[in-house]
Amino acid sequence: MVMKYPKHPAINFIQGKRPKAKGKSELPVNWSGDFLLVTEKRRQVISQLLVVCLMIGLLMPFAAIAQEDCENKPKSKLAGRKLDLPDPNATPPKIVDAKQNPSAATPAANPTSQDSQASQRPLPSADRVGVNVAEQTPISLDEAIALALANNKDINASRLDVEMARFDLTGAKGVYDPKLAVESYYEHRETPVSSIIGGSASGKLTATDSTSVARLSGNTPLAGGVYQIDFSSGRQTTDNQFASLNPQYPSGVSVTYTQPLLKGLTTDDNRRRIEIAKKNLSLTDSQFRQRAIEVITRVQQAYWDLVFALRNLQVQNDAVTQARSQLESNRRQVAQGTLAPIDIVSAEAQMTLFEQNVFVAQEGVTRAENNLKLLMLPERTAQLWAKALLPTTAVDLDVPRVELPEAVSIALASRPELEQVARSAEINQINQKFFHNQLKPQIDLFGVYTSAGLAGSLAQRGPNPFTAGTIALTERVNQLSQLAGLPVLPPTQSSGSIPALLVGGTGQSLSNLFGLNFPTARVGIRFSLPIGNRTAEANLGRSLAEGRKIQNQRQQLEQSIEADVRNTLQAVRSAQARLMSAGASRDATEKQYESEQRKFQAGLSTVFLVLQRQQELIAARGREVQAQTDLNKAIADFQRATGSTFKAHNITVKSDADAPQLEQTVKQ
Repeated sequence: MVMKYPKHPAINFIQGKRPKAKGKSELPVNWSGDFLLVTEKRRQVISQLLVVCLMIGLLMPFAAIAQEDCENKPKSKLAGRKLDLPDPNATPPKIVDAKQNPSAATPAANPTSQDSQASQRPLPSADRVGVNVAEQTPISLDEAIALALANNKDINASRLDVEMARFDLTGAKGVYDPKLAVESYYEHRETPVSSIIGGSASGKLTATDSTSVARLSGNTPLAGGVYQIDFSSGRQTTDNQFASLNPQYPSGVSVTYTQPLLKGLTTDDNRRRIEIAKKNLSLTDSQFRQRAIEVITRVQQAYWDLVFALRNLQVQNDAVTQARSQLESNRRQVAQGTLAPIDIVSAEAQMTLFEQNVFVAQEGVTRAENNLKLLMLPERTAQLWAKALLPTTAVDLDVPRVELPEAVSIALASRPELEQVARSAEINQINQKFFHNQLKPQIDLFGVYTSAGLAGSLAQRGPNPFTAGTIALTERVNQLSQLAGLPVLPPTQSSGSIPALLVGGTGQSLSNLFGLNFPTARVGIRFSLPIGNRTAEANLGRSLAEGRKIQNQRQQLEQSIEADVRNTLQAVRSAQARLMSAGASRDATEKQYESEQRKFQAGLSTVFLVLQRQQELIAARGREVQAQTDLNKAIADFQRATGSTFKAHNITVKSDADAPQLEQTVKQ
């Protein structure tokens, strides 16, 4: 209701109405004896003082109520609180269970209406699926990286690739392993003959043969030569009437060597395969380093995601506690009649919203923790799956101080992808050299040296079939010669005597063999040339095209690395700036919330504005935590982009006999 005082001069003065002057420049001395006549400026000052006095009188009851509420209300634990990582030695907050402690969850008696009275509920449960939150395992970033290097399946698979490449190299070198072949056999032959000079009057020859043959052959790694050594030794028997040695022991050795003069002299398929296997080993080793860098980067990002999830859960739990305090304050003020009952519902709606955020944050913690465990643990039955991880590494705010040209130069010298492209280019050069050599004609120089050995027992022979018909005639002539006093005919000599070096057994035969008593040597040149040779020309052309493709890939990769370094460096600087801005925003939001609370306690604000400031404060704290996490993830990604991940974490790669090993030196 608006009060009107149309006739009182003081009211007119307060309202700024100027009284009428009785003269040209004079004002009346008094108005009904209540106020002195003053100047226009003094009238304004007095009017402002009267308004202030009136407001103080109206606000005194509210100030008394607010003072009582402040004395009973506990101070907020969030005031001036820094969002640091939780203390590993701190015990988790105790959750009030309404079933075990009914008094703690039962609301105090409130004279407000039942429709606008908010219900009491315990804080959200901290339980997570498959994880005992009471059994926390502190873990640092270096420890997480060490576990990943030892147990990560991707790194193990890449390590096995290196091991397989080593076996491939060994297998390629195996082409120069000598090949030994041994053969032994027994043979019985019956050969028909149709002439008396065939050596048998029965119409067939019977012979046996027991022979052992050994062959040693292979390729030489120098100049692409091929060698072959053959050795044989046996025992032969026959019923041939013309055989002087029966049984006899033949033996022999033969050495053959073929040397390419053009095609295959400087390179051949065997040497090409070995060189490619060596490059593939270097390639897989580089791929192993790249895979290790990627896994370490993923571990870092998963670790900081877990840090963010835990701190975000802390922020959301603090928000629920803060909202619960605001709800209790509203209850007391409703009980005293200074607030409407609907304000309890507003505060409870705010609290339930924060509780939902707590549940979402709990799910985020579980997902982040499982992602980190998936990178670290060797198998699904590891005990650490059932334990809660508690990160202990402080947030790293030390931003790399490096300019773009230096960062790009480091990346071009350290990125394993460029090393892999270089290995591919070297393999292509090996192929080009081989296919170019295949265009030459095949000219081979070959030599054969043979030595033979033979020995045996003298055969017990019957009469010579060629002289058997003249025996009776010779005897008759000798008888007549004796009667006539003439000398008899000399006895018929055999077909020839056997030298002593051929009489003996296997030992004599080998002695004749290695004594080089019966050598044979042969030297020659073999020439061949495919007409057209289109296959070699096509292979060379394809190899040259592949070389140009690799060069194009290298240029494209260098551009990608340039863009990657630029993006990650910009991400680091942007994250740093965003963190500073988020910190200032959080500080300003805290001050706004505290100011809004003071205004509300003085009766100059509303519940709606207080709750709105509360939401803004929680959002600002969450943005600051997210900015810190994004900065650490950006630093990890920048280390990956520049190829300095190993150096940043003191990791060295040691080549083992079977597979490379990663070793980490922990900072003291």
